[in-house]
Amino acid sequence: MAKTKPPGGSVPNRPLYSRISFLYQAATYLGTRDDQHASTPTTQDAKNQGTESEEKHDGFDNSHVQQALSRRFLTDLRATSLKSQIRLSPAMKHTICKFCDSLLIEGETSSCTTENRSKGGRKPWADVLVVKCNTCGGVRRYPVQAARPKRRPAREQQEAKKAAGQKKRKTARMQVEKADIVMEEG
Repeated sequence: MAKTKPPGGSVPNRPLYSRISFLYQAATYLGTRDDQHASTPTTQDAKNQGTESEEKHDGFDNSHVQQALSRRFLTDLRATSLKSQIRLSPAMKHTICKFCDSLLIEGETSSCTTENRSKGGRKPWADVLVVKCNTCGGVRRYPVQAARPKRRPAREQQEAKKAAGQKKRKTARMQVEKADIVMEEG
């Protein structure tokens, strides 16, 4: 006899999905964390104000350490997904630099612009979102989803149908007007 499956289904490799999710959340937390609110002064630091501040530790700034740790988490995330052949969601991929594995936060670690290189920008469906990583200078381009017009034969056919419909309505309107005139006379 076959085993009965538990209701609700199961996800294969659930621990790997959980690990990937944790690594992404941890990297996002460290990448977006504000250093001013992260460090809380202790009583010993209040006494030693003239010595070394808490933000500096062995010559490194706390934000650089957090960014490096965030990059390490994203490197582990990428390695885990590649080794276990788990696809990352496109939304997650768009927030990770493909070249240096840093978290792309618009305005902080990346800059976003929209460009259109088509014949002077006349084609609105050719807009491309350009994301540039401020850490390594890597550039990625993503198409902006705009409705693309139909090809000329399809447009002409649609316009012909539209013109035929308008012509039918016009003739029907004229027949109604003629009938109204005949009724008024009689």
